[in-house]
Amino acid sequence: MPKTPKKQRKTMVVLDSHAIIHRAYHALPDFSTRSGVPTGALYGVSNMLIKIIQDFSPDYIVAAYDLPGGTFRHEKFDDYKAGRGKAEPDLIRQIDDSRKIFAAFGVPIYEAPGFEADDIIGTICKQTEKSDTDIIIASGDMDTLQLVEKGRVKVYTLRKGITDTVLYDEKAVKERFGFSPELLPDYKGLRGDPSDNIPGVRGIGEKTAETLISGVGDLESIYKKIEKDKSALDKLGIKERIINRLLDSKEEAFFSKELATIRKDAEIKFVFPNKVFDESLDLEKIKQVFLEFEFKSLTTRVNNLFGQKGEDGEVITTKENINIDEILLEKLQIAFWLIDSQKTKPTLEDIYATYKVYDIKEAEREIISEIKKSGLEYVLGEIELPITKIVKSMEERGILVDKEYLSKLSVDYHKKLDKLEKEIWKLSDIEFNINSPKQLGEVIYDKMGLVPSSGKRISKTSGGARSTRESELEKLLDSHPIIEKIFEYRELQKLLSTYVDTIPSFIKEDGRVHAKFNQCGTTTGRFSSQDPNMQNLPIKSELGKNIRNAFVATEGYTFLSFDYSQIELRIAALLSKDEFFGGVFSSGKDVHSAVASKMFGLKEEDVTYEMRRRAKVINFGILYGMGITALQKNLKTTRKEAEEFYNNYFEEFPEIKNYLEEVKTYAKKNGFTTTLFGRRRWFPELKSRIPYIVAMAERMAINAPIQGTSADIIKIAIKNVSQKIKESGLEKDVFLILQIHDELIFEVKKESLEKAKKVIEDAMTNPIPEKFLEGYPNIPIVVNSSEGDSWGKLA
Repeated sequence: MPKTPKKQRKTMVVLDSHAIIHRAYHALPDFSTRSGVPTGALYGVSNMLIKIIQDFSPDYIVAAYDLPGGTFRHEKFDDYKAGRGKAEPDLIRQIDDSRKIFAAFGVPIYEAPGFEADDIIGTICKQTEKSDTDIIIASGDMDTLQLVEKGRVKVYTLRKGITDTVLYDEKAVKERFGFSPELLPDYKGLRGDPSDNIPGVRGIGEKTAETLISGVGDLESIYKKIEKDKSALDKLGIKERIINRLLDSKEEAFFSKELATIRKDAEIKFVFPNKVFDESLDLEKIKQVFLEFEFKSLTTRVNNLFGQKGEDGEVITTKENINIDEILLEKLQIAFWLIDSQKTKPTLEDIYATYKVYDIKEAEREIISEIKKSGLEYVLGEIELPITKIVKSMEERGILVDKEYLSKLSVDYHKKLDKLEKEIWKLSDIEFNINSPKQLGEVIYDKMGLVPSSGKRISKTSGGARSTRESELEKLLDSHPIIEKIFEYRELQKLLSTYVDTIPSFIKEDGRVHAKFNQCGTTTGRFSSQDPNMQNLPIKSELGKNIRNAFVATEGYTFLSFDYSQIELRIAALLSKDEFFGGVFSSGKDVHSAVASKMFGLKEEDVTYEMRRRAKVINFGILYGMGITALQKNLKTTRKEAEEFYNNYFEEFPEIKNYLEEVKTYAKKNGFTTTLFGRRRWFPELKSRIPYIVAMAERMAINAPIQGTSADIIKIAIKNVSQKIKESGLEKDVFLILQIHDELIFEVKKESLEKAKKVIEDAMTNPIPEKFLEGYPNIPIVVNSSEGDSWGKLA
């Protein structure tokens, strides 16, 4: 007998209306209609509502509102939310007008005297707990996270503005706070909540509250422990001073918890709408309300989202319901960032606020006009825009992860970490929390009395404590072997917390990690990466390389890696027109050995390993604006010798020196630098009155044209390779999966390996179009390749 199919659960979005409206009001400019009606917050609410529909395709949407006047919390505590100013008239009007938008979309509104919107939402969650419907709470803040319920209730909240969102399930809440959602009122009972003027326990901040809740549990459990034994929390590093404060403020803690707890008994009776959401929509009503508020672009978005219905009710799709505004937004974002490199990952609000418009097409016209004035057409049209779809395909493909290998690595690294912890305790003759800067400082500075052997001073933190930053601990390296162990401990712990124990949470159902690669995520022009950050996976240490071995090729495939050899030095030779460097690269010689030969006055065959190392340090150091102090540290030599190296280098290579000075002068005059292709990077810090900030900006400006041209070249390579792969008929056999600095990594069918290798290498070699090379020397851009069945084997 066939099994009865499992009933599919429905989805309902519950809108925390006041929180969303407040966020939109403060995030967006003061838009208004031609007659002066304020609409900024209304635009934000409408935009978020459309985004929610796109993201979740909900069966139902309902909205929860606060009513004017006090609540039961105000009755219990006169100063509840006392710190908040009186709502501005424009905000109050838009709160009222927002009801028109929800009415047009057919969204029922729930509210009750004496209760806040959070309590309405909590009550809806309670009254629907036995239904076949999952709930997504859409909010503008984090207060409703306590309602998150495994498998049934999630919170969709705003991180920045009104478009940068995050979806919290139970796992995400635990990762964020270290404990389950239901314990959040207990957390606020300790920490308080300044935004609502909930007092909490005086002197207890986020970290201490998180430690107590994650280590013990709810308030009842915490007080049960400390009232029985004041030393019960010693293992958590909780001092007696904190214990005493807890005991003195027990009443305040439980009262604060009560204020922070969302009620689930508001005087409402929730009823599911008769129709599912998209069936109940009346597009004409939506168009009318958008016309009233002059939201032209949103009308287009709604049309494209739901399609236009013919007389028989059949939906007529427009270009497969592609959202034109989303495409335009992605193209803005990139163009807006090109105009101002400081505005990485720009949001819709950033764009509207800058151009004082609230129509995306109006914004596009403004930005494109500025692109032309700034000479950025090539960078936008020939470098950035052609690769947006390729980058999306790379994200969708993802990379396979060997979970079992990663799990074993975690066990092994945790054992190593425990061993290092015991070694550090033995060397210090005391057990302490190595992760606590305060305790670490007390041990190494006070108990052990360590001081820098060189006579250098240890810097202090803003709070007056002696710093335990890596740069400060390096001053103590020669004073005691414990410092080396602390560095080892920190490296291993970072690898565990950032990668080994975190990567599994990003693995999707297909067994792959699908990291996000952001084209406009840095000021330099390079990609940034997140969820997880694949750009910063360590490679220098064996411990770091082991992590890369967890990323493996699909069965029947192998990895192919291509990276540009010494790309930044080659670009420096090109831009500076230095004859010596140009000759070295043209002849295929080793550039570091050649530089060492010239600086030390020796034949290349007589250059030692140490001489080459020093030449390499100064070659790259000069490109990054490294001064004598930094050069001394990296060369591990005296200041006098470092100064001699520095001066000698510029004497031997005057064209490099002249080029770097020209870049610095240009940046000071114009406020920005440009790459070979015209990409700009702005440096507002050059106008600072603080000398060290100006000096830091100058160092970055020196490197910006070189690093930025390198970023341009790798993006051009992505475009060229994609085109050549299609032309060769390999698009079903070769997939770009990672872009890491100057490297592209592909997953390739084994039977197509040799053909793919040649196609990709040809496409990447000498990627600079001829028109940009006029007046510059011929510097070959060379590609190295490697292959392997795991990422670690490519290094």
